[in-house]
Order: sequence, then structure tokens, then C-alpha cells
Amino acid sequence: MKLTIVQWNMTHVLTHSEEYDVISRTVLMVVTLVCFFLFVFFVGALLSVFFTTPYIQENARYILFAHMLINDTLYVTFGILFLFTILSNVYFPTPLCCFILAVIAASFRVTPYNLAVMSLERYIAICFPLRHLELCTARRAKSAIAVIWIIGFSPSIADFVTIVYSVEGSFFSIAVICGTPMLTISPLQNEIRSFAHFFSFSLVALIILFTYAKVMLVARRLGSRQSSALKAARTVLLHVFQLILCMVAFISTVLETTIPGYNSDLRIAGFLIFTCLPRFLSPLIYGIRDEVFRKYIGKFYHTVFSPFIAYFMK
Repeated sequence: MKLTIVQWNMTHVLTHSEEYDVISRTVLMVVTLVCFFLFVFFVGALLSVFFTTPYIQENARYILFAHMLINDTLYVTFGILFLFTILSNVYFPTPLCCFILAVIAASFRVTPYNLAVMSLERYIAICFPLRHLELCTARRAKSAIAVIWIIGFSPSIADFVTIVYSVEGSFFSIAVICGTPMLTISPLQNEIRSFAHFFSFSLVALIILFTYAKVMLVARRLGSRQSSALKAARTVLLHVFQLILCMVAFISTVLETTIPGYNSDLRIAGFLIFTCLPRFLSPLIYGIRDEVFRKYIGKFYHTVFSPFIAYFMK
């Protein structure tokens, strides 16, 4: 009888633990979705300004900024869907899983590359103002975006080639829970990923710091606190902050591999804090800081919310 009582108590404790896990997981998922929809709404407002203002569409700086918004939205969307499928134990065909992971990894690498190109655009605008219109055209900006994506996909292609040479052909006919550990067949893949991340962020950091130093030298030489050079230096410094936000995403990966018992609740919280939040803050800070977007966003929100305000004020 004592044994039966102990078993009943253990079952009762497990039931409460499972209920707590379900509730906490649901709350975290709801918070993630709410933040995601707010992020999409704000990004939609910024992109609506870009696609409805002709002279902005011809500006290389704003083309790169719009590309960053689209890429961040793509990354966060795939990341959230990917997280939910892992928590729900959804199986994918292996080729489809390889493609999804390649897109997510490339999108992650594209953001710092885009920041580097944006910093170079500000560097040319301040240090070579007479050649800015010649070098920083809309066509060149779109070409730079294409090159960025080619470079971003290169490590993923190398990773896929490593898988092909490491497994038998039947491996691609099975279904798996899509995740990076499931497709890590050879130690060479981890070396490729580590080298790609280290090279990407080191190169981007050097480019941004170089452009910041050059722009600050011009700003000091001009000596005006309201000079365009000083504003450009602040913009480049903002890119440094954005790069740091991008690197924060590595914390989530480190926690998953180092903390024992890293359960689904911690995975959702880590994804929300270290992956989604930096992507949410980056366009918010940049969009509000820019005078052109700030003016149009104010008009946009006034147009969207004024009918609701007038309705409730009746």
C-alpha cells in the first residue's frame, strides 16, 4: 500500500510538471508570436514608405536598408516556423531540410555583409562626395545585394557537398526532424561553419571600424557638430551596434551546447531573446533615427490609426 501511495504521488507530481511545461511553453510561444506580428507591422510600414516613394527607391542607401528589412523578416519568419516544427516533432524530407537550413544560414550571414556595404556607402558619401552619385547607384546597390547572397550561400553549398560525400544516397530518401545536429555528419561541417562565422564577422567588423575611423577624421577636420560627416559617423557607429546584435545570436547556440537539460522552454526563451529581439530592435532604431522614414512613418500611422481613434472618440 505504501508503494502504491508513492507511485500515485510521483504520477501526481509528473502531471503537474507536465501541465506547467505546457502552460509556460504556450505563454512563450504567444509572446513570440505577438512580438513577431508587431515586428512585421513596423517593417511593413517602413517597406510601404520605400515602395511608394520613387526617389527613395533610387537611393542606394535606402535600397540596402530595405534589403536588410526583407532579409531580417525572412530570417525571423523561417526561424519561428523552424522552432515550432522542432517542438512539434514535425518530420521533413532530408533534401527539403537541407534547403531550409541553407536559406536560414545564408540569411544569417547576409545581415552583417549588408551592414558592411551600408557602411562603405556612407564612407564614399563623406570621403568621396564628388564620386558618390557615380559609385553608389541603384544598379550597383542591387548588384552588391546579389554578390552578398552568393557569398552568403557559399558555406551552405560547401556544407551540402560535404554531406553528399559523407553519406550514402539512401540518406536523402528519409524524413528527419529538421535541425542542424541531424544534418551534421562530418566534423568538417563544424569547421566550415566556424570558419564562415569567424571570417564573416571579423571582415565586417574591420570594414565598419575602418569606415568609422575615416569618416570621423573627416568630421573632425570639418569641425562642425551639425556636419553630414558627423551624422554619417553616427550612422556607421549604429552599424557597429547592429553587428553586435547579430553576434548575440551565437549566445543561444552556446547555451544549447553547454547547459545540460536545455529544454524546450529555455530554447524558446533563448530564441526570443538572443535571435528575435536583436532583429526586432535593429530596424526599429534605424527607422526611427532616419529623418525621411520618421516623417513618412508618422503620416502612415496617422492614416492607419486615425479612423479607429475617431470611432472610439464618438
